Parts: sequence; C-alpha cells; structure tokens
Amino acid sequence: MSEPITLNVGGMLYTTSLMTLTHYPESMLGSMFIGTLPTSKDQQGNYFIDRDGKMFRHILNFLRTSHLDLPADFRELDLLSREADFFQIQPLLQALQTIKSPVTKIKNNAMLNIFHDSQSHNVGSYTVKLVNVQVFSTSCALLKLLNSKFYYIFKGDNLSVDSDLEDLKFIPLEWVQSGRTSIERQYVMENWKSLYASPSHRQIQSLDMFVQQVIKIAVNGGFFLNSVPSVSFDPIILHFTQEQ
Repeated sequence: MSEPITLNVGGMLYTTSLMTLTHYPESMLGSMFIGTLPTSKDQQGNYFIDRDGKMFRHILNFLRTSHLDLPADFRELDLLSREADFFQIQPLLQALQTIKSPVTKIKNNAMLNIFHDSQSHNVGSYTVKLVNVQVFSTSCALLKLLNSKFYYIFKGDNLSVDSDLEDLKFIPLEWVQSGRTSIERQYVMENWKSLYASPSHRQIQSLDMFVQQVIKIAVNGGFFLNSVPSVSFDPIILHFTQEQ
C-alpha cells in the first residue's frame, strides 16, 4: 500500500492515498498525481491546491466511493459544481446534474484550465524562448474545437498538433517565439516549431496572444466567456457557457 498523501486545499488539510487521487486518471487530480501536470507544495511539504477547502471534502469522498453523498440541507450545489468542473471529474459533474432541481435550468458550462511555463535557450548572442502549455477542459467539444484550429509550421511544412481525437483529455502545445532579426527568425524556423491559429493564420508570439486566440476561437464556436482571465496565474482559468 502506498504512503499517505497530505493535501493543503485552501488552508484545510486532507490525508488520502495515491489510489484515491488517481481514481479518475483523466481528471486534473489524476493528471497531477500520475505526473502529467506539475504540483506545488507548502512550507510543510504538503501538496498545495488553491481551491475551496470546505468543498474538497465532498470531492474527496466521491473519489473514494464514486457516490455523491450530501447532507439533506446542502445548499451549495453551484459551488460544488464549480469545484468539480475545476478538477474535471466528469462522473461527479454528471451526478450533480441528476440531483439538481428539475425547475432549475442546467447551463452547459465549460471550464478551461491552461497550465503554462517557459524555458529560455541562449543561441549565440540572443535568447530563444520556448513556451509550453497544457490545455484541460471538461468539455470535449471545446477541446476538439481548439485542437482543430491550432497548427505548427516547421521548416516550411504545416503540422497538426497531434492530439488524439478519439481520447482527447487535454492538448499539449509547445512553440517558440520568433526572433527579432531576420537571421534570428530564420534560425528559429529551422530548429523549432512555430504555432499558428486559423482562420486568421496568425503566428502565436506570446502566452497572452495564445489565450486571446483561445477565447476568440471558443466564442466563434458558440461558447460565451463568463470571466476575464489573468495570464499571471497558473493555471489560467477560463469559464465558458455553451450557447444552446
């Protein structure tokens, strides 16, 4: 049996097992503890997640049992739904939808989480910056839409982003920012992939530009943006509602 794992969720501590956290490997928690996504720790060495600590009790219980057991007077379904959406636990979202009041219109919400980092490489007298992102969403339709709109150019050839459409859980992307001079740009084009977005066919130069293109593609594809994101956070969280 694996060693217990302690999580600090919004200041509340929970101890559980790796088996529980990876019960749904396609979820964000599953990806974090399988090793697909980076994790952070607090000063005591506990894994830190900046989410609602009180609601995480119900998240964790569902991971343990695959059953949603809430108090009879529970009145925070919307908040719990947002937490389940963030952690991308699709069976829990489905369970929450079944217990919502029939008179309450259930919105088709989609949360998009963009994890990002970058590395700098010194090339001669200048620096090349590589940007890495991993895009997660509970909406497979939104992921497929984004997957179809981004592409690479490498050595003059157009390349797909190579995500598995049959089992699309997230989209990993990596691109290089273009050099400042013509010589730098030529060197970059010969050694790293550049990312472009259709139908504008604009080269993605920065993380901020990538996020703006994601929003534009989603809105043009029938999704309504509910919140304005900040690229200073990791992950960048976008809340969408799909138009009916």
